[in-house]
Amino acid sequence: METRRALVTGAASGIGAACAQRLAADGVHVVAVDLDQVGLDALEGVETVVADLSDLESLQQLPADVDILVNNAGVQQVAPVEQFPPERFSYLIRLMLEAPFRLIRQTLPHMYGAGWGRVVNISSVHGLRASPFKAAYVAAKHGLEGLSKVVALEGAAHGVTSNCVNPAYVRTPLVTAQLADQAATHGLSESEVLDKVLLEPVAVKRLIEPAEVAELVTVLCGPASASITGSSFVLDGGWTAH
Repeated sequence: METRRALVTGAASGIGAACAQRLAADGVHVVAVDLDQVGLDALEGVETVVADLSDLESLQQLPADVDILVNNAGVQQVAPVEQFPPERFSYLIRLMLEAPFRLIRQTLPHMYGAGWGRVVNISSVHGLRASPFKAAYVAAKHGLEGLSKVVALEGAAHGVTSNCVNPAYVRTPLVTAQLADQAATHGLSESEVLDKVLLEPVAVKRLIEPAEVAELVTVLCGPASASITGSSFVLDGGWTAH
């Protein structure tokens, strides 16, 4: 892995930070991208780039000569469909579906030329299941699942794999922010939201740690990953077992 170069988005905290640090620990040269300069500064042993991934044209300024692409950046918005702000819907789709497409599109030529590449899309259990009040997030993640499979089919002949990682609720700032939003929506306290809403559909009643997701991402980039492609790997505590 010491010869590999990775681009990790949404790397200033949570899953992205864990992935950046875990890949760096394996000797990968990591380019960590986020809008949060302070969060990026806290990372160790990685190259950092401050960028707004929702500005699609600016993505051309990010490195394209990478062997590993981890599409992780994302945000959440909780609201009923009839009250969902259209501009916010567009923003989530842009950030979590269009930006990954653009980054994949501009990094594939390097991967194809090298005869090796790994695209790992941090999807969600919501890429496989829907929940109320999350129209944009669910739509974006379902779209990411389809995009990932197309890339898997096209990239196979070039030594490039593409997979999704689908965690349930992870202990990240995105999930923490949801507690207040969901509490207001459901008329519950934040602790009740955690127990009765977020963790209700899972068998393992706890939040997932970012490091757990990063370990799976590392496997999908490692020496045993050549035939693992076009798949979605759930870390959902049994949610989708229902």
